[in-house]
Amino acid sequence: MKKSDEQMSKKGNPYDFYGDLPWIQAIPLGLQHVMAMFVGNLTPIIVIMGACGLTVDTGYGEIRTILLQNAMIVAGIVTFVQLFSIGPCGGKVPIIMGTSSGFLGVFSSTAATLGSGVLSYGAIIGASFIGGLFETVLGAFLKPLRRFFPPVVTGCVVMSIGLSLIGVGINYFCGGNGVNDYGSLYNMALGTLVLIVILVFKHLFDPKSMVSSASVLIGIVVGYIAAIIMTLVLPHTGVNAEGVEYTFSWVVNFQAIKDASWFAFPSIAGLGKLSELKMSFQPQAIFPILIMFIVTAVETVGDISGVIEGGMDREPTDRELSGGVICDGLGSSFAALFGVLPNTSFSQNVGLVSMTKVVNRKALSCGAFFLIICGLCPKVAAVMSIMPQSVLGGAAVMMFSSIVVSGIQMITKCEIGTREITIVSVSIGLGYGIGATAAATSAMPYYVQLIFGGSGIVPAALAAIILNIILPPNEEVKQKEE
Repeated sequence: MKKSDEQMSKKGNPYDFYGDLPWIQAIPLGLQHVMAMFVGNLTPIIVIMGACGLTVDTGYGEIRTILLQNAMIVAGIVTFVQLFSIGPCGGKVPIIMGTSSGFLGVFSSTAATLGSGVLSYGAIIGASFIGGLFETVLGAFLKPLRRFFPPVVTGCVVMSIGLSLIGVGINYFCGGNGVNDYGSLYNMALGTLVLIVILVFKHLFDPKSMVSSASVLIGIVVGYIAAIIMTLVLPHTGVNAEGVEYTFSWVVNFQAIKDASWFAFPSIAGLGKLSELKMSFQPQAIFPILIMFIVTAVETVGDISGVIEGGMDREPTDRELSGGVICDGLGSSFAALFGVLPNTSFSQNVGLVSMTKVVNRKALSCGAFFLIICGLCPKVAAVMSIMPQSVLGGAAVMMFSSIVVSGIQMITKCEIGTREITIVSVSIGLGYGIGATAAATSAMPYYVQLIFGGSGIVPAALAAIILNIILPPNEEVKQKEE
C-alpha cells in the first residue's frame, strides 16, 4: 500500500492516534472523556481546602471557585502537552491529565502537621512544585529502568490500578461517598440505566460505527436527562434516621447554573485574587510529598502501558513512557503555579480508552479544549458539575473493570509459566489485599503507611519488580522457545 493510501485509510478513524477525524465525531468522543473525569478532577481540591480549613463558611468560597476554575484550565493545557509534546515533555499518548487524588492522604497529613490556614495550603503547593521537578528527573532517566518493567510487571501494575478503582466506581454507582441516600433505589436505577444504554449502543450496533464509539457519552447523557426528569417530577428530600431532612444525591441543582458567571479569568497563586495563597517550601511537607511523586511515576508507567496496550494493542516505547512521566512532573509544577494540586495521568480515562478503543488525538484534544472552556466559562462548568454521581457510576463500573482486563491482556501476551503465575499471584494478592484493607498498615510507621497504604498499587508494583528479578527463568518456557 502506498503512503498516500495509508494516510487515506487513517482519515476518519477514531482508532488511530493520528487519524484525521471529522469534527462531528471528534467533539462527542472527546466530550465523553471530560464527563468521565470531571468530578474526579475537582474533588481533591475541595477535600484538601477543607483539610486546611479553607471552606466556604470561613470566607474562602471565592478562592475555592477560582482554584476549581484553574484546575480545569490546567488539566486541559497539560493534556494538550501530553498529546502533542513539547520537546521531551509529553509522550504523544492518548492520556487525559487531571488533578490527582493519589496525594489526598499525604496532603491531609501535611495539613494536620502544619495546621490549618493559607500557610498550610501554600506549603502543599510549594512541595508539589518541587515534587513535580523531582518526577521530571525520574522521567528523564526512565529508559535504563525500563528493564525492570517487562509485560508481567506492568500488567500487574495495570491490574492493581483497575482493582483500586472498582470500589470508586461502585461508590459513584451508589450515589457518592457520604450521601444520606447511598445505595438507594433511585441511585442504583440511574446507574443501571446508564450501564444498559452503554451496552446496547456498544454491542447492538456496528462496533466501528460512531454510536458504538460514543456509547459512554450516550449512556451518560441519557442518565443525565433521566435525572433531570426525576428532579422535575419527584420529591427532592428525605429524612434520615436522626429525623434530619436531606436532599437526595440524584437531584439536579439548577440554581448552581444560574449563579455561575459566564466568563472568568484564571489567577496565579500569590497574585490578584489568589494573593493570599503564597507558595512556601517547608521540609515537613516536601519530603513525604516527594515519596508520593515516586508512587505517581510508577502509576503513570502503568497508565501509559494500559492505554497503549488496551487502545493500540502494543507495548509503549521508551520515548512514550519517558515523555509521559516528564509531562506528569512538569504538569504538576505548572499546576502549583496556579494553586492547583499535582496534575497526573487519569486512570479513569485509561479505562475509557480500554473499553472503547478510541485513541484518536483529535478527539482527545476536543476534550482538553472543552476543559479549558469550562475553566473560562463557569456556567458551562456548572452544567457538568451538577451531574449526579450515580449517572457517572453507571459508566465507571465498566470502565474501571476494563483496566483490569487490559492488565490481564498484557500478562497473557507472553508465555505463561510457573514463574509468571507466582509473580501475578503474589503481587495482586498483596497489592489488592493491602489496598482493599484499610487497617492492614495501621500499625506501621507513618512513612510505611504513606507508601503502601491506600490503593495498593505500590505494594503490587514492588512485589512484581522484586520477584521478576529474583525468580529464576521458567525451564518449560525456555524449552519451548528453543
